[in-house]
Amino acid sequence: MIKKVNRNDVRQARHARVRSKVFGTKDVPRLNVFRSNSNIFAQIIDDSAGKTLVSASSIDKELKLENGGNVEAARKVGELIAIRAKKAKITKVVFDRGGYLYHGRVKALAEAARENGLEF
Repeated sequence: MIKKVNRNDVRQARHARVRSKVFGTKDVPRLNVFRSNSNIFAQIIDDSAGKTLVSASSIDKELKLENGGNVEAARKVGELIAIRAKKAKITKVVFDRGGYLYHGRVKALAEAARENGLEF
């Protein structure tokens, strides 16, 4: 019998492959994206210190979103992460898409972050 492939296991393997090459420093931290069915989360991480510098998600009360699992919510999270990064004096990041395809919600978040001042 053919076993069904667990898509999340495949994504995590892809993410591990990317993480072996992508590393965030204090000067150029890593912008990580996690996407669930109902929400999207973004963090800016300094891997050398092991600390999250800035975070934003679709469940933030500041955004007041009804549905956190669509492209519009991802766009707003991208704007919010860029604004919070500016306050923390972060302008350059390396983008870690978390093993997800650069498409749909992940793409919307990245483009909104770029439009609001983050460089990657």
